Amino acid sequence: MSLPPMTDREEQRELAFSTVWNQQLNEAFKDIAPYYDRGNQVASLGAWNWFLYCFMSLFKLQPNQKVLDVCAGTNAIGIALLKREPTLCITAIDRSADMQAVGRQRAEKLGLHIDSLISDVHALPFPDNHFDLVTLQFASRHLKITQVFDEVNRVLKPGGYFYHCDMLRPSSPLVEKIYYPYLRVCLGATGFLFGSGSAALGLIKYFTDALEIFYTTEELTTLLQEQGFTEVKARKIFTGVLGCHRARKPVPDN
Repeated sequence: MSLPPMTDREEQRELAFSTVWNQQLNEAFKDIAPYYDRGNQVASLGAWNWFLYCFMSLFKLQPNQKVLDVCAGTNAIGIALLKREPTLCITAIDRSADMQAVGRQRAEKLGLHIDSLISDVHALPFPDNHFDLVTLQFASRHLKITQVFDEVNRVLKPGGYFYHCDMLRPSSPLVEKIYYPYLRVCLGATGFLFGSGSAALGLIKYFTDALEIFYTTEELTTLLQEQGFTEVKARKIFTGVLGCHRARKPVPDN
């Protein structure tokens, strides 16, 4: 498909997917929540923990830092962070109460505490310069991403780091041609295996359509820089099928 230039991409994404974002995603994730983590292991052919390892390798942590986990889902990142640095103070925010219910149960079983807030992440309910670290994973395709990046920048302290990871549009057109059909089949098979309801099964085409008009790893690097972040470091996995980024909020000159 012919992609709009980056300057028009967000407008085109919202035009194409706003109905799904506003009216259908919550029901889909309510359906998916009970098996989300197991489903990802199946859909990734067992590579899900490796994806998490690759993302976590970018993190720079200090004791007692305040962390905001945006679109925290089932708290996979928050749990991994606390295992690595138990003194972190983590706040999870997600629009899906069902995903966060699973996340709270997972954390509690491990004796970990993560504060939880159910809210729209396009307007983060926190003051400016509040967090040392913000993370966002596996959700950007479902968001007005420049608006969320602005909010992340606002709530980060100067010098704080933003960590992002998501499925992205592959850089290679050949990989794209192979990847999207594979993804549709894989999502359908995973949904059948775990007994997905109509809310989730009805969005299988959307999940691939959203990638086709999304950003490559390189484009997301540019987008982060345009949103005011510096020291942007990217890691491509499987030719950019998955992309991880670390970016820093600049410290103002005195």
